[in-house]
Parts: sequence; C-alpha cells; structure tokens
Amino acid sequence: MRRSIAYPLVALGAVGSTLAVASPALAHGYVSAPPSRQALCAAGAVPDCGQIQFEPQSVEGPKGLKSCDGGLAQFSVLSDESRDWPAKAVGSKVTFTWVMTARHRTSDWEYFIGGTKVATVDGNDAQPDAVVTHDVDLSAFPGRRTVLAVWNIADTANAFYSCIDLRVGGDGDGGDTPPTSEPTTPPATEPPATEPPTTAPTTPPADPPATSSPATEPPATTAPTADPPAADGTPWAPGVAYRAGDEVTYQGKTYRCRQAHSSIRSWEPSIYTAALWLPL
Repeated sequence: MRRSIAYPLVALGAVGSTLAVASPALAHGYVSAPPSRQALCAAGAVPDCGQIQFEPQSVEGPKGLKSCDGGLAQFSVLSDESRDWPAKAVGSKVTFTWVMTARHRTSDWEYFIGGTKVATVDGNDAQPDAVVTHDVDLSAFPGRRTVLAVWNIADTANAFYSCIDLRVGGDGDGGDTPPTSEPTTPPATEPPATEPPTTAPTTPPADPPATSSPATEPPATTAPTADPPAADGTPWAPGVAYRAGDEVTYQGKTYRCRQAHSSIRSWEPSIYTAALWLPL
C-alpha cells in the first residue's frame, strides 16, 4: 500500500495534470549510486524510459519479488534487457547509495545476483537517514552482473526495488568486451654482433648495471559515469553527482548540498531543501 507524501509544491494549491506528472505525489527511495536503471533514466543517460524518469523512487511492489520493475506495468522498461543498459565498472567491493524521499521504518535491505542473495543489511525496524550507504562484497561474482537491491519496509507489506548493472572488476562501461590484450610487438633486440658499438668500454663497470625498473602502470581507466561531479557556484542541473558542501545556484538563490546524491528532474533545490539542500 502506498503512502501519499505532501511536498512544498502542493502548498501552491491545485496543480495541473502536467505538473502532477513532473512532481510525483508518491516518493520513497532508490539506489542512486552506482546508478540504478531508474537513476539512469531520471538523469537522461538512457532515453525513452517513460514515467519512471519522473519518479525513480517509486518502484514499489509486494515483498519477495525478484524483478527490476517491482511488478509494475508502467515501469516495465526497467526489466527490458534489450535496452543494453550501461554497466558501471567497479571493484570487487561496491558501495551502494540509497536516497530516501520517504523514510519508512525498515526491516532490512537485500542484494541479489541472479537469484542468489549476496548480502543482507538489518534495518533494525528503524527510520533510516535520508541517504544510506551499504558496502557489499561482490568478489565472488566477477564480470558483467545485474544486482537487484531491495528495501524491505517494516510498516507495510511492500518493498522498493532497484536494479544496478555493473562490471565487477571491469575496466569500462557497457558490454562484456574483454580487456585489451598485451601488445604483441616483440621488444627491440640488441644490435647484431657484426656491428660493434661506436665506443667500446675499456673497463667493465664497477657495479653491475641496475636492472630496469618495472614500467609504471598507467592509472586505472575510470569508466565514464552518468553523473559528472559538480563545481561550486554553478547552476543546479539534473544528472550531476553532488557532494555534501557543494554550492549551486537555482532561480537566483544559492544552496549548499546537505547530503551527497545524484540529481534528477523534480529534485530541484527549491523542492528538496529539507533533505538535500540548505538555502544560503
């Protein structure tokens, strides 16, 4: 059973149908990082998602499901595997970030891969913070994987569902392209014996030549993310990874980020000042 949550826009009085679509009356929670499928839709990284782009936090269904769409026909796009969902490259241990827009008392959070439960986090029948993070070990599941994250509510019979596509131990977003193979060109050989060096050393070196140091490994390739970091003082925008302390401008006012999150349409600072933004 869903709960109706009143937001500041409601105080403006009756709103038209278009506004009602862009600013959902039902809001709960979803995984924002690594970006879940609904987060990618909300940020515009995946186009043509339908209604879910306006309310990524509303994938609510009965407890015990194993579906990305929570059994909701209007969000069936989330279970469409033909869309080639971008997969975020991660290490063997992953930090999942939930953003809660209605902080229900929580039984627990569960994480599944292919029907196998890989982690459970106890909610202690308590109200969670506005932003919750969980560190999950996925070292037993290398490669391209879809993680189903479930938030089981304590005071209703329902749960909230998020699917996150990952490349566990991977080096880039997208499909299962194997890492680039090592170069096949052989190293240069010593000059032929018939071609003596221009100046031959008259005495052997006092010390044996130092062995060559291992080649410096290039920095690990960082996969592009759907949400680029923010720069202080820039206008607020959807699809940006804001950190606590970041400052943005919106409609002529300045706001400071209170909780790290990935922004989406309908989460403007003037709306979510209580949980996410502090007006300055």
